[in-house]
Amino acid sequence: MAYSFKLPDIGEGVHEGEIVQWLIKPGDFVKEDQAIVEIMTDKVTAEIPAPVSGTITELNGKPGDVVKVGSVIAVFDQSGAATGASASTAQTSKPAAAAAGATESVNQERTNGNRSNVAVQERPASEPSSKVLAAPATRKLARELGVDLSQVAGTGPRGRITQDDVKQTQGGTVGQSALVSTTAQLIPMAAGFRAKGERRVPFTGMRRKIAEHLVKSKQTAPHFAYVEEADLTKLVAMRDDLLPVAEEQGVKLSFLPFMIKAVIAGLRKYPSLNSQIDEASQEIVFKNDYHMGIAVATDQGLVVPVVKFADQKSLFALAQEIKALAEKARSNKLALNDMRGGTFTLTSIGSIGGLFSVPIINYPEVAILGVNKIERRPVVRTIDGQEQIVIRDMMHLSISCDHRAVDGSEAALFIKEVIQTLENPARLLLGEGL
Repeated sequence: MAYSFKLPDIGEGVHEGEIVQWLIKPGDFVKEDQAIVEIMTDKVTAEIPAPVSGTITELNGKPGDVVKVGSVIAVFDQSGAATGASASTAQTSKPAAAAAGATESVNQERTNGNRSNVAVQERPASEPSSKVLAAPATRKLARELGVDLSQVAGTGPRGRITQDDVKQTQGGTVGQSALVSTTAQLIPMAAGFRAKGERRVPFTGMRRKIAEHLVKSKQTAPHFAYVEEADLTKLVAMRDDLLPVAEEQGVKLSFLPFMIKAVIAGLRKYPSLNSQIDEASQEIVFKNDYHMGIAVATDQGLVVPVVKFADQKSLFALAQEIKALAEKARSNKLALNDMRGGTFTLTSIGSIGGLFSVPIINYPEVAILGVNKIERRPVVRTIDGQEQIVIRDMMHLSISCDHRAVDGSEAALFIKEVIQTLENPARLLLGEGL
């Protein structure tokens, strides 16, 4: 008896997913709940388990393909599903880490015939589907170079295999020309032309997800930007005074918690920047909660985990949560819930440099704040009635807004409010502990 398995709902609002890799092949016998495919959605990879036991007769889609929720991804032959030989085969083909690598399990409806449940095991994007610890991008590179990951010694955390490990295996680093010749087989060149010195890789995975999200933001929201500078001399001094206290409590205190507190003060006064546009109902939805997205750069691309109810947390609590989310992001352990529900986003590139940035809005939010570098430089200040040149800690704040929901004057006044709070940081400590 043939059973057509449709891609189930993996999470609220998820309509499609990208096939990262199949964990089985046609002809394999699999048991019910055995992981059969890795699907990436919203920058998180999920292992999809088999809804029934049976022999795989058909797989629809290859790695890199995008499949819709509800479309048939595999066909099972359920005849002879309970035979001992088949069960033995299932044991050898089942990935050893399918259960151990799961971080979250949610019940989803089976979309073919009856309405019983299918368990979708969500797991970090970097967790393996076999005994080998390697991220999907690393596995893809290994396949392109013909490298057997089981023969590679991993140098990453917990023995995880990195892309450099793959390139350096079998007696040396894989050269640029080898990468060019290998990946060129995967992507046809226009009109047969192939430039020398190029390296081409498939535009798939997280990078494509990020691109799709950014393109939707730019095509949907009419962006405008506003930039102003802030004198953070007092804030720098306050943070320096708090560093020993923070260290005693095991807290790494960056400037971001201060920025979040100042942003929330601004959002309370100018709530249009803490809103979203409901495209379906054509309504502006003003958010009463303050869930702050924090952009984090990872090896796989930029992700935005969310600090929920940030207004209810102290500076030290914010610092601890930011650090924990950043570590989860860089180790590809974020769950879908970690990146959902944001109402406003901050992106900080100050550690890299540059005067200011013009970030793209994290749609469907309506504003994003660029936090730039703090630089000591001479400025003119009036002291005792006279203008003097003094050295101050200065920083540019740059905000991008959706002009459908936010006017330029609102953005300017919001930034003014944020700056007033940052320039008078004692306000940040009023009425709360550290």
